[in-house]
Amino acid sequence: MSLIDNPEQARRLARAIISDVAIYNRDKVEQGIKNDNIFDVLTDELEEGRQHFVSRVAPQLASSNIFEIAVVDVLIKRAGKIESSIW
Repeated sequence: MSLIDNPEQARRLARAIISDVAIYNRDKVEQGIKNDNIFDVLTDELEEGRQHFVSRVAPQLASSNIFEIAVVDVLIKRAGKIESSIW
C-alpha cells in the first residue's frame, strides 16, 4: 500500500480515525469534556490514532498539523453540546 501524499485525502483519513475514536469511546469523551481532561482521558486512544495516521501518510503530511486539526474539528467541536465549564 502506498502512502497518502494528497493533503485532502490525509485530512479525510485523520477525520475518519478521530471519528472512530469518538464513536468507540463515547463515555470517555463525555467525561473528558465534562471534567476538562479530554486529552488525559484519551491519551492512549489518540496516540494509537496518531500512529495509524503517521503510518498511512507521507512524511511531510505526517509532520503537519492535519491530525491535530481533525482532533479539534471532529472530537472537540462535536462535543459542544455536552455541558462543561470549558464552554
